[in-house]
Amino acid sequence: MPLEIEVEGLRKTFGRREVLKGLSFGLERGGFLSIFGPNGAGKTTTLRVLATLLTPGAGKVCVAGHDVREDAMPVRRTIGLISHNPMLYLDLTAQENLRFYGDMYGVEDRDARIDELLDRLELSHRRYDVVRTYSKGMRQRLAIARAILHRPRVLLLDEPHSGLDPRAVDILDGLLAEIRDEHTFVMVTHNIAKGLEWGSQLMIIENGRIAYEHAAGVDPDAFVAVYREHVQEGSVL
Repeated sequence: MPLEIEVEGLRKTFGRREVLKGLSFGLERGGFLSIFGPNGAGKTTTLRVLATLLTPGAGKVCVAGHDVREDAMPVRRTIGLISHNPMLYLDLTAQENLRFYGDMYGVEDRDARIDELLDRLELSHRRYDVVRTYSKGMRQRLAIARAILHRPRVLLLDEPHSGLDPRAVDILDGLLAEIRDEHTFVMVTHNIAKGLEWGSQLMIIENGRIAYEHAAGVDPDAFVAVYREHVQEGSVL
């Protein structure tokens, strides 16, 4: 099966600090990579490079066959990003936000697709309200709709469960289950249970390097033991 994501010798420096120190990994089309690691390890930096929000300092990074440095625009058309920044216009309504992104990506069935997602994410009743009036959890749900509106080949998820209430977590997990076979996923998370549940590949990044890699099916207790070796943040579950 072809690789949807290829990373070879990825390095990234901010000032004098080298954040990524030669990462290399691949992810097959349809795979789900769960990335764990302590704060400041380089997880989100890696995700932002894949999303073309940061330029690699060195190395080669390809997404869906396109080099993120040389072919950034084709990469952006093939990805959806869910991050801590919902990337929504707070003074527009939910419908106006999604129409804007739908036009930007050239979604042919724009209005029908918007109706489908607002209904699936239980936001139809607030479609005409400006996003500024939304709770954090509602904004995150709308950000999920924005990210998958154009049916991207690759979904990049940066702590997607963070800030969601229990109902919103159920909605997100239900949606992921529905679309699991339609996309390739890279998820950065501190949530071991979710990372193990969804991941077909597991990775721990520590101090800018890959400290652990394993295919799905690892014993959860064994993974927790490895996690504790590399991530010192108190409770891990």
